[in-house]
Amino acid sequence: MTQKFFTVAPMMDWTDRHCRAFHRVMSRRARLYTEMVTTGAVIFGPRERLLGFSQAEHPVAVQLGGSNPAELAQAAAICADFGYDEINLNVGCPSDRVQNGRFGACLMQEPVLVGECVAAMKAAVSLPVTVKCRIGVDDQDTQEALDRLTECVVAAGCDELTVHARKAWLKGLSPKENRDIPPLDYGRVYRLKAARPDLPVAINGGIKSWADIHEHLAHVDGVMLGRVAYHEPEILLGVDRELYGEEPPVADGFEAVEAYEPYIAAQLEKGERLSSITRHMLGLFTGRPGARAYRRHLATEAVKPGADLQTLRDAVAHVSRALERLGQEGAAADAA
Repeated sequence: MTQKFFTVAPMMDWTDRHCRAFHRVMSRRARLYTEMVTTGAVIFGPRERLLGFSQAEHPVAVQLGGSNPAELAQAAAICADFGYDEINLNVGCPSDRVQNGRFGACLMQEPVLVGECVAAMKAAVSLPVTVKCRIGVDDQDTQEALDRLTECVVAAGCDELTVHARKAWLKGLSPKENRDIPPLDYGRVYRLKAARPDLPVAINGGIKSWADIHEHLAHVDGVMLGRVAYHEPEILLGVDRELYGEEPPVADGFEAVEAYEPYIAAQLEKGERLSSITRHMLGLFTGRPGARAYRRHLATEAVKPGADLQTLRDAVAHVSRALERLGQEGAAADAA
């Protein structure tokens, strides 16, 4: 029986190395992904800035954007040398920039080429090579489109397929609208898995809770969370316990901040701005008394010159004090 797995989606402008280091504090087991990086950037750009990561982030995968098999093979080899655990090909992003570069979701229309890309990367590295795709684009029949893409990538040696269970509309919808407006079709992904029992299949799109996660895992092998993992990161505290029967590294958001402090201190010492790190923490404490004050404090104070760990601690104190007040009020009520 395949071990069920959990991943945090690659998200542009969000899942940078600071975000991944923060998420890793809350789960040893969740697989983390980089933002998508293009083959041209990997081959010709500042590699350490684009690809560098801390060893604590493992298991961590890099997501590549591209459609030239030779360039993808070269980029994959470079990423393998950096120490990544997996190479993932983006066949799901619908942005204009991606379409102009002939990669991302528009590759759903070129399944043979996607297969060639996977085969080239498989030949270049010994790491798992995986694909993240949609169920189709525009007027494609999703039954035919997803089956054909799957057929091509499996023949090429694809090790795992993650499917965002919506179509992407390449014209008429923005990338943000493409995350919400096209209807979800989880059943399409379930049918794919049933037809491909030997292929590890993960599902993505519109998943918001552990109840949702367990429901999906009755049908597929893995779940990929995107915006919820980012905006409500404490959901990651459930990964190790719910899927692996292990206690999480920290008990709650307060302990997560404490565990993350050494990383923040090291980054500040290198000259990083506090706001570049804490912007990924704004969703922490969502639903707790004082969360709004916490967010407001970080948003206004972390951007100031000289902002440091004390700035973060002062923000967290808004939540701590609110909880303390709540406890005192409850005790007073009990006493009365």
